[in-house]
Amino acid sequence: MKQQRNRVRSFATLLLVIATVVLSACRVEQDVKVLKLAHTLDQEHVVHKAMALMGERLALYSNGTMAVEIYSSGQLGNERELVELLQIGSLAMTKVSASPLEGFVPAMQVFSVPYIFDDNAHFWRVLESDIGKNLLTEIQGARLFGLGYYDAGSRSFYSSNTRIDSPADLRGKKFRVLNSQTAVKMVEALGGAATPIDWGELYTAIQQGVVDGAENNPPSFFLSRHYELSKYFSLDEHTAVPDVLIMSLTVWQDLTPQQQQWVQQAANDSIAYQKAAWHEASEAALLAVKAAGVTVIYPDKAPFRQAVAPFYQQMLQTQIGPLLEGIAALRTQPTVQQEANNE
Repeated sequence: MKQQRNRVRSFATLLLVIATVVLSACRVEQDVKVLKLAHTLDQEHVVHKAMALMGERLALYSNGTMAVEIYSSGQLGNERELVELLQIGSLAMTKVSASPLEGFVPAMQVFSVPYIFDDNAHFWRVLESDIGKNLLTEIQGARLFGLGYYDAGSRSFYSSNTRIDSPADLRGKKFRVLNSQTAVKMVEALGGAATPIDWGELYTAIQQGVVDGAENNPPSFFLSRHYELSKYFSLDEHTAVPDVLIMSLTVWQDLTPQQQQWVQQAANDSIAYQKAAWHEASEAALLAVKAAGVTVIYPDKAPFRQAVAPFYQQMLQTQIGPLLEGIAALRTQPTVQQEANNE
C-alpha cells in the first residue's frame, strides 16, 4: 500500500514537472512576436526560400523575440485575398506581384507596360531609385507597408498548342494574365485575347482548354508544372514585373521602432539573397523544362516591340506618363528616339 502511494506521489510530481515546463514554454511563446506571412508560391521557389531566410535573420537580429510563420502555396488565399487580409490586420506579410497592386496603387500599372527596361541592370536601377522608393511609399495609402522588391525576372508566353515566333502567332489565342487591366491591354495590343485567372486555378484552365497558355517567368513556369501541358515557351520577355514584399500597415505600426528596424534589416537581407539567386534559378528552370521536352524559343523581339509601340505612346498620355519618362531617363543606352533627336 505504501509502495502504491509512493508511485502515485511520484506520478503526481512528474505531472507537476511536465505542467511547469509546458506553462514555461507557453510563456516563452507569448514573449515572441510572431509575424504570419502567406504567399501563393511553391516552397521550392527562390522567393519562398528568400522569405524563409528573412525569418531566420529576424530571429537572429531580435535575439529570438520575433519570428516569421510562413504559409505557402495559397493556403490562406490568392494574392488579392492575402492583400485584403493585410489591410484589416489579420495577416502580417505577403508577397504580391506589382501588377495586381495597381488595383490599390494605380501607379503600379507602370510595370505592366511592355519593354520599358533595357536589361536587369536598368530594372534594378529603377527599383532602387526614387521612382521605386516612391511607389513603395504610395502603398501606405492602401493600409500596406512596402518593405522592398523581389526580382521576378521577365514574363514570356507559353502555349499548349502553337509556337510563338511573332505577335501574329498570338492572334485568336487566349492567354492567362495577371489581374491587371494594363496587362490585359498589353496582350490585346499584341493581338491575343487576355483572360485574368487566379494562379492556383491556371493548371486546370490550361488542361481544360479555357486558355491556350499563359505568360510568366521560367521558375514559375517550371515549379507550377505548367510545362506538362504547355510544350512551347517563347522568351519574348515582354514585361519585367517585380514582386513586392509588403506588410500590413496596422501590424507595422504596432511594432516598436527597434522591431521595425529588425524587420526591415531582415527583409533587406532576404532581398539581397533573392536578387543574387534569381538568375541561377531561371537558368536551372529552363534546363529542366527543356529536358522535359519543352521547345524553348528565342524569338526576334523587334516585331513584339513594334506591335506595342502605339500602346506605349497611349500610356505616355496617362497619369503614369511621367513615370515612364523617368524610367527611360535611367537607361544606360539612348533610345531610338533620343538617337534620332541627336542627329
